[in-house]
Amino acid sequence: MDFQDKILKCMDCGTEFLFTAGEQSFFYDKQFRHEPKRCKSCKAKSPSPFRQTPPPPPRVETQTTCSQCGKQTTVPFKPTQGRPVLCRECFQGKRQAATA
Repeated sequence: MDFQDKILKCMDCGTEFLFTAGEQSFFYDKQFRHEPKRCKSCKAKSPSPFRQTPPPPPRVETQTTCSQCGKQTTVPFKPTQGRPVLCRECFQGKRQAATA
């Protein structure tokens, strides 16, 4: 398909901007149906739900007792009933024993 540069008008600021043949080819390859409506500067200013990342969820820290040594500890998750919870030292010791 043969594309030629087009002059389009920005719907926000009203200035004219160039929609190049390369951009048109990209739009055609990606199967975008509509031409761009905003110039690059207005597009950068406008809020986009795709560019915004949601804030990370708050970190949950729970105070509990280590199942192995009985020491008071804080873990970065909510323990489930029936599963052992280990403090940092016991967890690392168990991990080293497993790799040895």
